[in-house]
Amino acid sequence: MTLYIDHIDEIDTAARQLLAEGRERSVWLFDGDMGAGKTTLIKAICRVLGVVSTVQSPTFSIVNEYTTHEGHSVYHFDCYRLRNEAEALDIGIEEYLDSGNYCFIEWPEKVMSLWPATYYQVHLAVADDGSRTLEANIVY
Repeated sequence: MTLYIDHIDEIDTAARQLLAEGRERSVWLFDGDMGAGKTTLIKAICRVLGVVSTVQSPTFSIVNEYTTHEGHSVYHFDCYRLRNEAEALDIGIEEYLDSGNYCFIEWPEKVMSLWPATYYQVHLAVADDGSRTLEANIVY
């Protein structure tokens, strides 16, 4: 699926469309250049999911846990600062990925060997005019 976001006001619509396609996958991998809008998109997805916690980048904590109004957990990872996959294992990333709860992972290339067999891949690209293109697909 390819989505285009010309203005930030369109991000919740894009989040709903991504959830409609990727809802059955608990692990979502977000890639794109620095500043492409990965965290902003994850915030929108969390809004649509009904997260009641404050959603912010887990840059220094590596993982943040959010709770939906229904009491479900949503995990948000920022792997940018990881030096190696062993650090991800130290925080128990495998248990999070196996939990069945949504796991939204920024900078997933840092933990490639830990990806599950099936996941939802979301790539963000920024055009010169500031618009975003989202390419999303289920990977088996």
